[in-house]
Amino acid sequence: MYRVASGRSPVEEWIGKLSAADRARFAEVADGIERYGFGCPRVTFRQLERKLWEIKFGTETGGYRVAYGVIFRERMVWLHAFKKKRQRTPHGDLQVALRRMKEVLET
Repeated sequence: MYRVASGRSPVEEWIGKLSAADRARFAEVADGIERYGFGCPRVTFRQLERKLWEIKFGTETGGYRVAYGVIFRERMVWLHAFKKKRQRTPHGDLQVALRRMKEVLET
């Protein structure tokens, strides 16, 4: 997970505010990716820009997206998470993910 200099994780904080069922689905997705990689069932992966990718999955309350970067071969960093409201990734969410990706690559 992406962390700011103070050690906070905006992604974990955002997920923590969701319903228990949606938090459980996020945990299931994270575990499935660790276990099955890109073959994780009921999860879609899509490239957004260069090293920035997106995980797409659904819950009973709707669809979610997680913008992530692959820093090294085996290291995926979740940069930004948001609830899907439209077909395309909103510009503001994309900018947040790109800014965080830049921070991660510079460290």
